[in-house]
Amino acid sequence: MSALAFEERPAAGEAAGLLVLHHGRGADEHDLLSLADVLDPEQRLHVVTPRAPLTVPGWPGNHWYLVPRVGYPDADSFRAAHRRLATFHDEQWERTGTAPENTVFGGFSMGSVMSYALGLDGSRPAPAGVLAFSGFVPTVDGWQPDVAGAAASGLRAFVAHGRNDPVMDVAFARRARDLLEAGAVPVEYHESDAAHHIDPDHVPAAVQWLSATV
Repeated sequence: MSALAFEERPAAGEAAGLLVLHHGRGADEHDLLSLADVLDPEQRLHVVTPRAPLTVPGWPGNHWYLVPRVGYPDADSFRAAHRRLATFHDEQWERTGTAPENTVFGGFSMGSVMSYALGLDGSRPAPAGVLAFSGFVPTVDGWQPDVAGAAASGLRAFVAHGRNDPVMDVAFARRARDLLEAGAVPVEYHESDAAHHIDPDHVPAAVQWLSATV
Protein backbone atom coordinates (compact mmCIF):
# COMPACT_ATOMS: atom_id res chain seq x y z
CA MET A 1 0.00 0.00 0.00
CA SER A 2 1.26 3.46 -0.87
CA ALA A 3 2.17 5.97 1.82
CA LEU A 4 -0.69 8.14 0.50
CA ALA A 5 -3.77 7.53 -1.62
CA PHE A 6 -3.45 9.11 -5.05
CA GLU A 7 -4.82 9.50 -8.55
CA GLU A 8 -2.74 9.67 -11.71
CA ARG A 9 -2.75 10.61 -15.35
CA PRO A 10 -0.15 8.71 -17.35
CA ALA A 11 1.82 10.24 -20.18
CA ALA A 12 0.68 9.62 -23.73
CA GLY A 13 3.85 7.67 -24.48
CA GLU A 14 7.13 7.21 -22.66
CA ALA A 15 7.09 9.81 -19.91
CA ALA A 16 9.62 12.64 -20.13
CA GLY A 17 9.24 13.25 -16.40
CA LEU A 18 6.99 13.31 -13.38
CA LEU A 19 4.67 16.06 -12.13
CA VAL A 20 3.38 15.74 -8.56
CA LEU A 21 0.47 18.08 -7.85
CA HIS A 22 -0.36 18.67 -4.18
CA HIS A 23 -3.89 19.87 -3.45
CA GLY A 24 -4.92 22.68 -1.14
CA ARG A 25 -6.62 22.75 2.23
CA GLY A 26 -9.87 20.82 2.48
CA ALA A 27 -9.58 19.14 -0.92
CA ASP A 28 -8.41 15.68 -2.01
CA GLU A 29 -6.49 13.81 -4.69
CA HIS A 30 -9.16 14.53 -7.32
CA ASP A 31 -8.98 18.30 -6.97
CA LEU A 32 -5.97 19.03 -9.20
CA LEU A 33 -6.18 15.99 -11.47
CA SER A 34 -7.91 18.01 -14.20
CA LEU A 35 -5.02 20.48 -14.03
CA ALA A 36 -2.75 17.79 -15.46
CA ASP A 37 -4.00 18.24 -19.04
CA VAL A 38 -4.04 22.02 -18.61
CA LEU A 39 -0.41 22.27 -17.53
CA ASP A 40 0.80 19.40 -19.74
CA PRO A 41 -1.46 19.50 -22.80
CA GLU A 42 0.84 17.27 -24.84
CA GLN A 43 0.75 14.64 -22.08
CA ARG A 44 4.52 14.43 -21.94
CA LEU A 45 4.60 13.83 -18.19
CA HIS A 46 3.30 11.25 -15.79
CA VAL A 47 1.16 13.17 -13.30
CA VAL A 48 0.25 12.00 -9.80
CA THR A 49 -2.00 13.76 -7.27
CA PRO A 50 -1.64 12.51 -3.68
CA ARG A 51 -4.25 12.93 -0.94
CA ALA A 52 -3.12 14.76 2.20
CA PRO A 53 -3.10 12.47 5.25
CA LEU A 54 -4.94 14.61 7.80
CA THR A 55 -8.65 15.11 8.43
CA VAL A 56 -9.79 17.87 10.78
CA PRO A 57 -13.07 17.69 12.73
CA GLY A 58 -15.48 20.30 11.45
CA TRP A 59 -13.59 20.79 8.19
CA PRO A 60 -14.24 19.09 4.86
CA GLY A 61 -11.66 17.22 2.85
CA ASN A 62 -8.04 16.56 3.68
CA HIS A 63 -5.26 18.71 5.08
CA TRP A 64 -1.48 18.55 5.06
CA TYR A 65 -1.07 20.17 8.48
CA LEU A 66 -2.89 22.15 11.14
CA VAL A 67 -2.93 25.94 10.86
CA PRO A 68 -2.46 27.84 14.10
CA ARG A 69 -1.31 30.84 12.05
CA VAL A 70 -1.00 31.32 8.30
CA GLY A 71 2.64 30.97 7.29
CA TYR A 72 3.52 28.98 10.42
CA PRO A 73 2.30 25.37 10.21
CA ASP A 74 1.82 23.30 13.35
CA ALA A 75 5.16 21.52 13.74
CA ASP A 76 3.93 18.04 14.65
CA SER A 77 1.34 17.69 11.87
CA PHE A 78 3.74 19.31 9.38
CA ARG A 79 6.52 16.83 10.21
CA ALA A 80 4.11 13.90 9.97
CA ALA A 81 2.91 15.02 6.53
CA HIS A 82 6.48 15.71 5.44
CA ARG A 83 7.50 12.13 6.30
CA ARG A 84 4.50 10.61 4.52
CA LEU A 85 4.99 12.78 1.45
CA ALA A 86 8.73 12.06 1.28
CA THR A 87 7.95 8.34 1.31
CA PHE A 88 5.31 8.87 -1.36
CA HIS A 89 7.76 10.71 -3.63
CA ASP A 90 10.31 7.90 -3.19
CA GLU A 91 7.64 5.36 -4.10
CA GLN A 92 6.69 7.25 -7.26
CA TRP A 93 10.29 7.60 -8.41
CA GLU A 94 10.78 3.87 -7.96
CA ARG A 95 7.42 2.93 -9.50
CA THR A 96 7.71 5.15 -12.56
CA GLY A 97 11.47 4.93 -13.03
CA THR A 98 11.68 8.73 -13.07
CA ALA A 99 14.59 10.54 -11.45
CA PRO A 100 14.16 13.51 -9.10
CA GLU A 101 15.93 15.74 -11.61
CA ASN A 102 13.09 15.02 -14.07
CA THR A 103 10.37 15.79 -11.53
CA VAL A 104 8.41 18.93 -10.67
CA PHE A 105 6.56 19.43 -7.40
CA GLY A 106 3.55 21.66 -7.85
CA GLY A 107 0.51 22.68 -5.93
CA PHE A 108 -2.03 25.22 -4.86
CA SER A 109 -2.21 26.96 -1.47
CA MET A 110 -1.32 24.42 1.24
CA GLY A 111 -0.12 22.13 -1.54
CA SER A 112 2.39 24.76 -2.65
CA VAL A 113 3.66 24.88 0.92
CA MET A 114 4.37 21.15 0.79
CA SER A 115 6.01 21.53 -2.62
CA TYR A 116 8.41 24.07 -1.11
CA ALA A 117 8.84 21.90 1.99
CA LEU A 118 10.00 18.87 0.02
CA GLY A 119 11.69 20.72 -2.82
CA LEU A 120 13.85 22.88 -0.58
CA ASP A 121 14.71 20.24 2.02
CA GLY A 122 18.44 19.62 2.11
CA SER A 123 17.92 16.05 3.36
CA ARG A 124 15.84 15.15 0.29
CA PRO A 125 16.62 14.84 -3.43
CA ALA A 126 15.96 18.15 -5.13
CA PRO A 127 13.44 18.10 -7.99
CA ALA A 128 13.90 19.98 -11.24
CA GLY A 129 11.40 22.60 -10.16
CA VAL A 130 8.75 23.86 -7.79
CA LEU A 131 5.50 25.23 -9.24
CA ALA A 132 3.78 27.27 -6.54
CA PHE A 133 0.32 28.77 -6.93
CA SER A 134 -0.81 30.93 -3.97
CA GLY A 135 1.50 29.51 -1.33
CA PHE A 136 4.46 30.27 0.91
CA VAL A 137 7.75 28.85 2.15
CA PRO A 138 6.81 27.62 5.63
CA THR A 139 8.31 28.73 8.91
CA VAL A 140 8.41 25.66 11.18
CA ASP A 141 10.49 24.79 14.22
CA GLY A 142 13.01 22.13 13.21
CA TRP A 143 12.82 22.73 9.47
CA GLN A 144 14.82 25.18 7.37
CA PRO A 145 14.83 25.64 3.59
CA ASP A 146 18.15 24.78 1.99
CA VAL A 147 17.87 27.21 -0.89
CA ALA A 148 21.56 27.18 -1.77
CA GLY A 149 21.59 23.39 -1.93
CA ALA A 150 18.50 23.38 -4.14
CA ALA A 151 20.09 25.94 -6.44
CA ALA A 152 23.25 23.86 -6.68
CA SER A 153 21.11 20.91 -7.76
CA GLY A 154 19.59 23.00 -10.56
CA LEU A 155 16.15 23.64 -9.09
CA ARG A 156 13.98 26.30 -10.74
CA ALA A 157 10.80 27.89 -9.43
CA PHE A 158 7.55 29.30 -10.78
CA VAL A 159 5.65 31.47 -8.30
CA ALA A 160 2.19 32.92 -8.99
CA HIS A 161 -0.08 34.76 -6.55
CA GLY A 162 -3.01 37.14 -6.45
CA ARG A 163 -2.72 40.57 -4.89
CA ASN A 164 -6.30 40.27 -3.59
CA ASP A 165 -5.77 36.91 -1.90
CA PRO A 166 -7.62 37.08 1.46
CA VAL A 167 -6.26 33.73 2.69
CA MET A 168 -2.53 33.92 1.98
CA ASP A 169 -1.31 37.45 1.52
CA VAL A 170 0.71 38.23 -1.60
CA ALA A 171 3.56 39.26 0.72
CA PHE A 172 4.21 35.54 1.22
CA ALA A 173 4.85 35.09 -2.50
CA ARG A 174 7.14 38.11 -2.63
CA ARG A 175 9.03 36.80 0.37
CA ALA A 176 9.42 33.39 -1.29
CA ARG A 177 10.67 35.03 -4.50
CA ASP A 178 13.22 37.08 -2.60
CA LEU A 179 14.41 34.08 -0.58
CA LEU A 180 14.84 31.94 -3.68
CA GLU A 181 16.57 34.62 -5.70
CA ALA A 182 18.93 35.39 -2.80
CA GLY A 183 19.93 31.72 -2.88
CA ALA A 184 20.49 31.80 -6.67
CA VAL A 185 17.38 29.79 -7.59
CA PRO A 186 16.01 31.01 -10.95
CA VAL A 187 12.47 32.28 -10.31
CA GLU A 188 9.70 33.12 -12.76
CA TYR A 189 7.35 35.33 -10.78
CA HIS A 190 3.79 36.38 -11.60
CA GLU A 191 1.29 38.57 -9.76
CA SER A 192 -2.22 39.58 -10.72
CA ASP A 193 -5.35 41.05 -9.15
CA ALA A 194 -6.70 37.55 -8.45
CA ALA A 195 -7.96 36.30 -5.09
CA HIS A 196 -7.21 32.86 -3.60
CA HIS A 197 -7.35 30.77 -6.75
CA ILE A 198 -5.24 29.82 -9.74
CA ASP A 199 -5.52 32.76 -12.11
CA PRO A 200 -6.15 31.50 -15.67
CA ASP A 201 -3.94 34.34 -16.91
CA HIS A 202 -0.96 32.67 -15.18
CA VAL A 203 -1.54 29.28 -16.78
CA PRO A 204 0.06 29.84 -20.23
CA ALA A 205 3.28 30.98 -18.57
CA ALA A 206 3.16 27.97 -16.25
CA VAL A 207 2.75 25.65 -19.24
CA GLN A 208 5.81 27.14 -20.93
CA TRP A 209 7.83 27.06 -17.72
CA LEU A 210 6.95 23.41 -17.08
CA SER A 211 7.85 22.40 -20.62
CA ALA A 212 11.23 24.11 -20.31
CA THR A 213 11.90 22.68 -16.85
CA VAL A 214 11.27 19.01 -17.70
